[in-house]
Amino acid sequence: MAKSKGIRKRRSAGSAPASGTRGGSLRHAVTPVIAGLAILAGWSIWQSQRCEASFMELASAGAAGLENVQTMPDLGRGHLQPGQGYRYPAKFPTSGPHAPTWTEPGFYTVQPRDIYLVHAMEHGNVVIYYDAPTGNAMASLKVWADLYSGMWSGLVVAPMQGLGEEIVLTAWRKILRLKTFDEPAAAAFIDAYRGRGPENPVR
Repeated sequence: MAKSKGIRKRRSAGSAPASGTRGGSLRHAVTPVIAGLAILAGWSIWQSQRCEASFMELASAGAAGLENVQTMPDLGRGHLQPGQGYRYPAKFPTSGPHAPTWTEPGFYTVQPRDIYLVHAMEHGNVVIYYDAPTGNAMASLKVWADLYSGMWSGLVVAPMQGLGEEIVLTAWRKILRLKTFDEPAAAAFIDAYRGRGPENPVR
């Protein structure tokens, strides 16, 4: 019996390191992953802050361009019935009856319907229309759409055929038409009106 007990003890003692080794290996494998994620998160925050700082410098430089912003008539804020359409009197509507749902902030390659874009502007989003702009316009618009994606203060960048090089920026009751992409003026418009829609101003 003593021998039997000794064997059991040796087996039990021998099994412990194996279990401990597996746990240690798992910890050693997980630690670099966590560290990598932390580094990635920190880099993303730093990159975002860097992009926003550059954007704010552009907005400051383009403040004079706000003199060309037009204030449009107030056509109301009523909601349409689900499935109901509406014909706006302007090519680029900035207010008026709109769908109960809205276009989410982001960069689009297919133009959303006006009734959803108007609701997005009521939220405080800036809607930017493009077709075939020159220079670095597309790159800048994509970066800005990623930078500002909040529900109440984001950017909706949408295509519209026939604009050519022109860029049109709209917010609730505001519009700025740029014959060619003027990066500082566009940034100034976005900074002036983003997050200031009538439904829930956040800036």
